[in-house]
Order: sequence, then C-alpha cells, then structure tokens
Amino acid sequence: MPRVLLIEDDAAVRDGVTLALRRRGHEVLAAGSGEEGLAELEAFRPDIVLLDLMLPGKDGFEVCRAIRAGQQLPIIMLTARGDDIDVVLGLEAGADDYVVKPARGEVLEARIRAVLRRTAPAADGDDSSGPGPAPVETHGELTIDRAGLVVSRNGQDLALAPSEMKLLLFLSSTPGQVFSRQQLLEHVWEHSYHGDARLVDACVMRLRTKVEGTPRTPRYVQTVRGFGYRFGPV
Repeated sequence: MPRVLLIEDDAAVRDGVTLALRRRGHEVLAAGSGEEGLAELEAFRPDIVLLDLMLPGKDGFEVCRAIRAGQQLPIIMLTARGDDIDVVLGLEAGADDYVVKPARGEVLEARIRAVLRRTAPAADGDDSSGPGPAPVETHGELTIDRAGLVVSRNGQDLALAPSEMKLLLFLSSTPGQVFSRQQLLEHVWEHSYHGDARLVDACVMRLRTKVEGTPRTPRYVQTVRGFGYRFGPV
C-alpha cells in the first residue's frame, strides 16, 4: 500500500486521518508542522503527501513549493474551505488535487488512488491516454515517451507533476480535439461529479510554464474560448 506523509497541525484531524488510512492498510507518518514534514521527506520516502494549507511557521504553500522544487511527489491539499482563494493558490503552488475537511476515509482513499494512478505508465489496453498513440512521439520541440513517462523539450527532460503529466498525455493523444473542463476532470482527475474547473485551469497554467516557449501564446496546450482546451495543432 502507498506510504503517506500527512502534514497537519490540528492534532484531532491528524489522528483521525492517520487512523482512517492505517485501517485501509497505508503506512502513515504524521507531522505537525511544515518544517517537520519537510525534514521527514528524505528518510520516510512517501509515495504521496497530504498537506494542510494553514500550518504555523512554514505554511502549506511554502511546503508545496519546497517539495516541487526538488521532486514531483504527488500532493493532495487538505483545506477547510473549498471555495476559498487558498485553493487556487495551493493549486498554483503545485498541488495535484485537494480535499475539503473534514474528509471521510473513503474519500481520501479514492483521491489518493486517483492521484497515484497518474504516476503509473498506461497499461496495455488502457485508453485513458487516448486511442493507440506511438510509445515515443515528437510534436515540434516536444518529445513524449508514454511508456517511460518522460517528456522533453529541445532535448531537455521536463519535471512534470503527476497531474501535469497525465493532462499532457491525454491531450496530446488526439491533437486538435477539443475537450471541455468537465471531460478533463473526469479523465485526468477521475472526478465523476460536476467538478471544480480550478483544478484544470491551474494545471494548464503550470504545464504551459514548462512545455511552452512563450506560455502567454501557447503552441501546445491551447485554449478554445468557450469550450475548453486542445493540444496543438503544431
């Protein structure tokens, strides 16, 4: 089962989430501050981080950026309010998804599994990245190795977070096809309900800063105003 690093300063929430995940077979290390959580990263080597936004000292935004600066570890934010600007800022800092507290154990488990699936190469017959693309393909300056989950631009490998990688793989599988935000939420984030477009828009913004030569005039991840997003054509 995945190893989970939980960074949460509220002792009651920390204990409740830890118990819920351990009952589901996860190995959980709980930290009460951002500094403590960052200190445990190297030794514990988690598969995923559950990160509270409102931490004393080094807050969740700083912790998220610090993790992203060194590695592309999956991150799920824990937030007390789902309609707050903090959610947008957390997504822009690099989080892959968020869960509003208090969250039931089964909800956390589902989000953890969904985020981790984005880090795994597509299995044979899995159509989540589109119909039958070549294993390694070139789009202008971009080279995409689907089996190895490696994306490079002008020969330089790009460090993409799990959601960024899955979004790029999905869009690039059918260049020119337009997908609505809701379709992308369902395919990339696996949110079957009427989901939160902020997840998509923030991920697109982060992805453009990495794959585009000029993010403000995107060549690869294009906006189709009033409809959604498409890849190319280049």
